[in-house]
Amino acid sequence: MKYDFDQVIDRRKTSACKWDIGPNELPMWIADMDFKTAPEIIEAITKRVEQGIFGYTNVPDGWYDAYLNWWKTYHQFTMQKEWLIFSTGVVPAISSIVRKLTTPAEKVLIQTPVYNIFFNSILNNGRLVVENELLYDGKNYQIDFPTLEKQLADPQVQLMILCNPHNPIGKIWAKEDLERIGMLCEKYHVTIISDEIHCDITDPAKEYTPFASINSICQNNSITCLSPSKAFNLAGLQSAAVVVANPVLRHKVWRALNTDEVAEPNAFAIEATMAAFNKGRNWLEALKKYLYDNKQKVQAFIKNELPMIKLVSSDATYLLWLDCQRLNVSSTTLASFIREKTGLYLSSGLVYGQNGDSFLRMNIACPKVLLEDGLERLKKGIDLFLEKS
Repeated sequence: MKYDFDQVIDRRKTSACKWDIGPNELPMWIADMDFKTAPEIIEAITKRVEQGIFGYTNVPDGWYDAYLNWWKTYHQFTMQKEWLIFSTGVVPAISSIVRKLTTPAEKVLIQTPVYNIFFNSILNNGRLVVENELLYDGKNYQIDFPTLEKQLADPQVQLMILCNPHNPIGKIWAKEDLERIGMLCEKYHVTIISDEIHCDITDPAKEYTPFASINSICQNNSITCLSPSKAFNLAGLQSAAVVVANPVLRHKVWRALNTDEVAEPNAFAIEATMAAFNKGRNWLEALKKYLYDNKQKVQAFIKNELPMIKLVSSDATYLLWLDCQRLNVSSTTLASFIREKTGLYLSSGLVYGQNGDSFLRMNIACPKVLLEDGLERLKKGIDLFLEKS
């Protein structure tokens, strides 16, 4: 089946967060896609709608089987049914786990620049953020392991939130890096939450490694958050899974999610998830190729038209990390200027941590005609900024 990712769908006036903007603006910021989801998912939801009754919903065996089969088949990781807990989302799960496994004023470690909502999940719950800043050499990012060990050795650090693959830099962490993180966290009694929501959006021939698959130590000292929402554009259906192999840790997480009432599905979440993992593989493969072509187009455009900017190399996600350091301006100022002058709405790198300043995040999960429009707006914005400077 051929899938039409070039189709432009008008999302204005649909209460879409991404498109709640001005009439002449183009949003390339928040992480959802401007493509229809897989037709198999639409069919499953439509069938559920036709029943016409949308009462309370249990989690059936089919939901567990869908996750187990997908991760075994495509990520070579065998999970057990009892490890999985339904959650309405990765973020609600992380916030709930932070509250359950730490006390106020204790510390949670994150690796910046990183998904900005991690800060919210920590700070909004009265915990303290410890930033293990990733090392950037002008081309790639690496983990600062000496500093990481010193930070993990702090007895006040109780949790580490790992982003695997990493948002916003799009890096797939090597098995060796994940194993080293696991050994350090085990050594200093720090529990790991691994956010793997972007794991199925990788470049062709690239594969991520589930953190819990590394070894028994990583498996027994971690909580993994999964969801079809990024890969299949289902964020609005609020469906995720929390995977915990360790039975003692799993009981705490189960209690947390149920206490916070984020462990019950809506009427469509289950059907969409099962359809995605059971029938959506061909659509996803076509999507990944389209996204990779979009990435190549951005890379060529920046090289030829915007030499003052660098595209940071990445292997995962549909989010590109643009190095604007040569412009010598705060990313907040630059993003605001570009939006004001051209209508292009990008994310300021500063929201992902102080070391994200001078970077912009760009969402390229859109039809090529919109991508080309966005690139021309980006060039216009940068040119106008350079003229002003």
